[in-house]
Amino acid sequence: MTSAGEGATSTRNAVASTDGGTAKDAVVGSATVEGTAGASRNAPADLRLVGPALAAWAAAAVGLGAPGGAVAVGCTVAVVLAVFAIWRAGALPVFALGTSVRSRAVGADGGGRGGPVSGRFARGHGPRRGRAAGALVALAAVLLCAAAGAASAALHAADVRRGPLPTWAQRYAQLTVELELTGDPRLTRPKVRGSQRTPPALVFTADAVRITAPDGTVTAAHTPVLAVVQQHQTKGAKGVKSAGEAAEAGEAGAGRRADGGGGGGGLAPEWRRLLPSTRIRVTARAAPALMAADRTAAVLRVTAAGPPVVVAPPSALQRLAGKLRAGLREATDGLRPDARALLPGLVVGDISRVPADLDDAFRATDLTHLLAVSGSNLTIVLTVLIGPPHLAGQAERRGLARRLRLSLRGTALVGGALALGFVVVCRPDPSVLRAAACGLITLLAIGTGRRRTLLPALAAAVLLLILYDPWLARRYGFLLSVLATGALLLLAPRWSAALQRRRVPSRLAEVIAAAAAAQAVCAPVIVVIAARVGLVGVPCNLLAELAVTPATILGFAALAVAPVALPVAKLLAWCAGWPAEWIAGVARTGAELPGAEVEWTGGWRGGLTLAVVTVVLLAVGRRVLRRRWLSVLCALAVVLAVFRPAPLTRVLTGWPPPDWRVVACDVGQGDGLVLAAGDGTALVVDAGPEPRAIDHCLTELGVHRIPLLVLTHFHADHVDGLPGVLRGRSVGAIETTTLQEPYSQAKFVRGVAAEAKVPVIRAAPGERRHLGALTWEVLWPTAPLAPKAGTGQPGPSLPDGGEFSGPNDASVTLLVRTGGLTVLLLGDLEPPAQQALLAAHPELAAVDVLKVAHHGSAYQDPELMQRLIPRLALVSCGAGNPYGHPAPRTIAALRARGTLVLRTDTDGAIAVVGTPGKLSAVVGGRRPRGRAGVRTGTGRRPGSRYGRRSGHRARRWSRRQSSRRGGRWAPQQSRPTHQRRWRGDRRSRDDRRSRGDTGRGRRSDGRGHHGCLPSADIR
Repeated sequence: MTSAGEGATSTRNAVASTDGGTAKDAVVGSATVEGTAGASRNAPADLRLVGPALAAWAAAAVGLGAPGGAVAVGCTVAVVLAVFAIWRAGALPVFALGTSVRSRAVGADGGGRGGPVSGRFARGHGPRRGRAAGALVALAAVLLCAAAGAASAALHAADVRRGPLPTWAQRYAQLTVELELTGDPRLTRPKVRGSQRTPPALVFTADAVRITAPDGTVTAAHTPVLAVVQQHQTKGAKGVKSAGEAAEAGEAGAGRRADGGGGGGGLAPEWRRLLPSTRIRVTARAAPALMAADRTAAVLRVTAAGPPVVVAPPSALQRLAGKLRAGLREATDGLRPDARALLPGLVVGDISRVPADLDDAFRATDLTHLLAVSGSNLTIVLTVLIGPPHLAGQAERRGLARRLRLSLRGTALVGGALALGFVVVCRPDPSVLRAAACGLITLLAIGTGRRRTLLPALAAAVLLLILYDPWLARRYGFLLSVLATGALLLLAPRWSAALQRRRVPSRLAEVIAAAAAAQAVCAPVIVVIAARVGLVGVPCNLLAELAVTPATILGFAALAVAPVALPVAKLLAWCAGWPAEWIAGVARTGAELPGAEVEWTGGWRGGLTLAVVTVVLLAVGRRVLRRRWLSVLCALAVVLAVFRPAPLTRVLTGWPPPDWRVVACDVGQGDGLVLAAGDGTALVVDAGPEPRAIDHCLTELGVHRIPLLVLTHFHADHVDGLPGVLRGRSVGAIETTTLQEPYSQAKFVRGVAAEAKVPVIRAAPGERRHLGALTWEVLWPTAPLAPKAGTGQPGPSLPDGGEFSGPNDASVTLLVRTGGLTVLLLGDLEPPAQQALLAAHPELAAVDVLKVAHHGSAYQDPELMQRLIPRLALVSCGAGNPYGHPAPRTIAALRARGTLVLRTDTDGAIAVVGTPGKLSAVVGGRRPRGRAGVRTGTGRRPGSRYGRRSGHRARRWSRRQSSRRGGRWAPQQSRPTHQRRWRGDRRSRDDRRSRGDTGRGRRSDGRGHHGCLPSADIR
């Protein structure tokens, strides 16, 4: 992560793409360390600027949220103390004497000329006084930089609070505002909230330069804001159209299409083409910023019915940058999906085409830094100009500078122009600013012939950037960028030397040391953000490093050539597409490994814990490396932790149980059930709200063939995980309900199925199928359903003329028989449909296992619950969901009938095993709680893995069936602690019959449970 022109060779940095406002995950990756030419590796690091830089950083972070008066008092005290320290030290004489002592030391040790020592030093008092004076001067520098950082932060924070906009935001006023864009518009990823998928919104930062209040008052200002643009919902004669109808052009696939671009949520394309410095006029609803110390004074929510109203075009420089970026996108249009999406991100940080699954893969493998333009990109560009960095300041330098016969000063000027253009084209993100500042300082040293050292350049860059933009002090991306750079400068050379002493090849040692150093120092910060630890980051970065340099060089060449020779740019982009696809393949393959990442306690407590663990592991690792057999054992342990072979995982955790029949996957706030059919084959019912969750569950269960996937209805918490089910598996068909509502989500299912070439069929009333020993029957809906007549609102009409609540009551309801067990899956049926189901099937009786309708909501039909009397009830819901699922009264009603209730929000994934005489349940384990208030729509922290924590043991419940049935579930101590078995007390059959149990699903005609004879065989 070093800039070119340093006395080091570096080709990859570890950077973060985290933005404090978007909470985007930031991870670091590999970098090659420098081999210093002509300087000793053992020379002490120059830390003189580190203290002032850290003081300014800390003071700025505090000053942004502190009252102005307190900051003023603190700055005054710091300045007074600094002046006193300088006066006490006698700054000027100390500097002179210090120079004399340094000269004498060089003469004695290094063969230098060395000068005489005079005055107080001759009497033996000089060295001690000199050290004390130096310490006082250093303290003064720290105090002055801290005061400067706090003052700059206070002034910037005051600019945010100045003007009328914060006051109007507190009142949520409707305003007309002229905005000057300061960043590129970007689409948010669609999220699942309850049963609906929120449409993507367009977000960009801007400065409010002209504000028209509701009373007509016009005020000139320069206030930073965050604008959120959403599509206006059109209205017709029959009411408001559905979200899918309003955004038919692409909402359903936004964030999930191969190009990742989606359809912009139905917004006019002109919104996405806006460039920084463009001035537009909008009518918006103002709202307060999310945090009091946020960089934005307000959030402006814009409802767009058409293209934006442009008041002034962008500047010429931004038009040129926009043309270059657009040319690169056009040059990559003909590439394969992954290369088309990834190449603009590698070159200029344009991730508008990156699909959600690829983005998740980059996060899981700690490769996100490749999508955040950083010092590595600038290093590669400047290396083309000046050749290897350790030759940059010498006459024998290589690169274009030598071929063009540029002088050192001319080389520095050209390199500076490239660095500034790099910032404009790639946008001033934290890592870009840090890299450009380091590069400019180094180029200045080259041009002036001064000594070039890496650490002072980094410290100086940090100090200048914090004083220029104090908001960087609170951005995780900037912190990760600086930490990774510091690790490459301080840790990586030592680790590389240690590996080379153990006969590791020089180049390989440098690459491994750089990747490991960046990962080690940045992992605690990543834990604070994402509550996870990646285990495959280092190897994935090493593999991706092979393709980063050629992809970046060819990509920049295509960027430069596209405006003048598009066919040549397309050829260069085609060549760059091959290494880009390699990088995408590394990310996808690494993310699919079972142990790619593990959960960790989030927040600063988790970060500090991981930091301590890292220090301990590093200390132990030094001893381990001295013994080859210990090194081999540790490497083997890591490989097993990452690949997690099923037999070993089952022995250690008890999951999945070998005899599982039904599994309720832990997919968050949604449904995802798997019914075993033997030999890696299963029937899957619903896909949950997120692809990674259901994919992880199916991978753990070893399911690779799904003859039939049943989607009970089209709400997002049941269908949005569909890509995860299809990923790497053979799916025969997708069966859906007859009601195609909500429209956008039904269209999404059809689109994903068509892309995967999987047929979509509709469930037929009374349909019976079997898959090996697994049999099932469709109980509901009993007839094809259609939207209500005479309205534009989705919702069917009951066959008997009653009222449905909407798509929930169109849920496909299955009665399944497996291994003698009867399982009833109710989908999200509400009480009206539950009553209709009972009326349509009066023979419906007690079942062994019940999937409770609608995530255990309070709306359940008491008569149906009384009739079913399940022995085991499964509730699929997300932790911390805002709907109160499951309802306490529903849980209490089930338990009052002797039913064991297991729920995924507290128990994790749930597996049903056994036979009617010995029914058991094994749970995957509770999830750790994250930081308070940090929740997602699926009940999980952002970026966390689904499933159990590593090493967590499964727990087991069981209840035996004899001549009597029922009873409570009690522990049986004969089982191991990781598979505790629970046995139920016995109650008389008469007690069950008194509550309506006439037998477990038997019909008087002797045809078995519900007469469920197979009429269709799924191969």
